[in-house]
Amino acid sequence: MSRSGSSRVAVTGVGLVSPFGGDTDDFFARIMRGESAVTLYRHPTPSADLMQPVVRCASFNSEQTIGRALSSTTDRYSQLGLAAALSAWSDAGLARKGAGSDDYGVSWGTGVGGALTYEKGYSDFYERGKRRVSPLTVALAMNNAAASNLAITLGLGGACLTYSVACASSAVSIGEAYRRIRSGSDRLVVAGGSEAPLALSIMLAWDAMRVVASADEENAFRACRPFQQGRTGLVLGEGAAAMVLEDWEHAQERGARIYCELAGYGQSCDRSHLVRPDAGGQVRAMEAAMQEAGLSAAQVGYVNAHGTATPEGDPIEISALKIAFGASAPGLYVSSTKSMHGHLLGAAGAMEAVITVLALARQEIPPTANLETVSADCEGVHHVMGSGLHDVSFEAAISNSFAFGGSNAVLAFRRAG
Repeated sequence: MSRSGSSRVAVTGVGLVSPFGGDTDDFFARIMRGESAVTLYRHPTPSADLMQPVVRCASFNSEQTIGRALSSTTDRYSQLGLAAALSAWSDAGLARKGAGSDDYGVSWGTGVGGALTYEKGYSDFYERGKRRVSPLTVALAMNNAAASNLAITLGLGGACLTYSVACASSAVSIGEAYRRIRSGSDRLVVAGGSEAPLALSIMLAWDAMRVVASADEENAFRACRPFQQGRTGLVLGEGAAAMVLEDWEHAQERGARIYCELAGYGQSCDRSHLVRPDAGGQVRAMEAAMQEAGLSAAQVGYVNAHGTATPEGDPIEISALKIAFGASAPGLYVSSTKSMHGHLLGAAGAMEAVITVLALARQEIPPTANLETVSADCEGVHHVMGSGLHDVSFEAAISNSFAFGGSNAVLAFRRAG
């Protein structure tokens, strides 16, 4: 159903499942304090002998959160996603029953989808000697399972789309939802992403690339150190985050609380290398997002950086920020919250977008945990170190997501007003 939109997009609800639990206020408070949720994890497969620093949602109970029926017919990545999305739905003040609108949709992102289900099927057949895998395997593991289950649960009849663009997946899902609302094809979209990548095959694959941070048992919480001198790499994490996006007039008509405005979305492709990022592509995405939002570089007060803590990736992003922001770069507040919640792969963009929304709405800026000495190749912006900044004043913020394949997605948010 196509209709005329107001051209403005409001963020009216946020929700998440994190290593700190699902309470948004507590999560943000701990992020502001610079608390790291990284722990050292030995994979339970004895033959693997694999130990990595990771971030797990260890306290998440799917049956308590989404119910036994849904829990028994969904992969963990869908369970995490459903919990985060239902939390955002409730936060937006929307009634669970009878949503049923044909112009309310879902836009979701994931990188590896139901990897745990596929791995269980392999293990059942080849290691445990079962004669067949579960007949639910495809339905649980498919990349659009989280989005489809959410649409069914809430009765949303609009477009139900899933984006898989590596580590930019959920940022793209939010950006494309923004475009759907602006075009008038949807009035409201639940957008976000979820990931449960702690499958042995995924962990071994990332370990083989030699980009996973080194850690010892006593200091595992310090493993992820974006922009730090001597940083050693990223930390895989699981979790989910979601937001409710609405046509501005629709939100006002129903008396919704508006966190902020999603005002711009920039996309680009590096067109240069499958896994090595390129500053030029990142600059184009940031400039496109700011231009669409009608923002000058001086109006953007905070950037939630992609900042994975890899030796090569961090300085390229800082270089791109210095080009995109020019004379405003030295005063630009920058942090990478991956230092605390880990790298959620396809769900990272949504988690960081929710943090950016909360930062803008509360006029507070989170830090990069574990950052003590900025590497010489990451200088030139105002890194937030230690604990977060309170009572700051800024008009706009952006969230960067840069993926393997050279796909870049940048979301620009403005204060509500």
